Amino acid sequence: MINTRNVSQYHQLPMLDGLELLHAKSHTLDFPFHTHDTFNIALILDTTFNTKLSDKFLKAPSGTLSITNPNEVHATPCDQDLGNSFFTFYVSPEAIKDFNNGDDVFFEDKIIYDADLFRELYFLSKNYSNNHFPFESRLVKALKSLVTNYATVKPTSLATTRLFQSFLNETKFDSFSLEKTASQFGINKYKFIRLFKQETGLTPNNYVLLKKIEQSKKMLKNGKSIFSVAIDCGFYDTSHFYKNFRRFTGVNPLDFQNALFIE
Repeated sequence: MINTRNVSQYHQLPMLDGLELLHAKSHTLDFPFHTHDTFNIALILDTTFNTKLSDKFLKAPSGTLSITNPNEVHATPCDQDLGNSFFTFYVSPEAIKDFNNGDDVFFEDKIIYDADLFRELYFLSKNYSNNHFPFESRLVKALKSLVTNYATVKPTSLATTRLFQSFLNETKFDSFSLEKTASQFGINKYKFIRLFKQETGLTPNNYVLLKKIEQSKKMLKNGKSIFSVAIDCGFYDTSHFYKNFRRFTGVNPLDFQNALFIE
């Protein structure tokens, strides 16, 4: 019997500073709280799409766009019965700034109701591999429209991590210990978790996992073997690595590595 749940297609294209695409079909696996260094522009294809932010819970019906800004902490609980199907464009902030005369861009509204823009992006999602179609120029035009009509010029202001900044910059997370780290700050682990989440928006464990996934993506792009990446990034084994990589990205490490675009 063919499994029709949690089927994902991932692609990387050499345009707009490294465009990434994810087509998730009937996705039932929840995405935990995490961040991206890109704008995430998701087309909601069917089943209401849920997004948790630090201060709100949003619902995006099918036919709408769901957007998260770079470094914005969010989680996506998926429908456990029907699954969620969506197509996401991951666009670098520098590329988006180019569409706004070099100024910073911020999307205050996370759910966009625009039937014409949705149809255009949906059409593009079907034609990214068509060599006879002007995909890049059409996508640039659509993104310019999105920025012009819905973005605000607002530098993203994240909470200043005064207590943990040097720790975050200098710590290697492949052997992270919650108890040991909390004791280094002279507090118990429960207070450490509370203060850490106040400053970063993430629990220590989720933050550490996210950093491991970010490092593993760089290593996979450089051609390292999945086994080596798993061990070097502090995962127990390749099974543990596969499970957590997919939780945060929606795709397994092998598909991610094989998606590197080759002309």
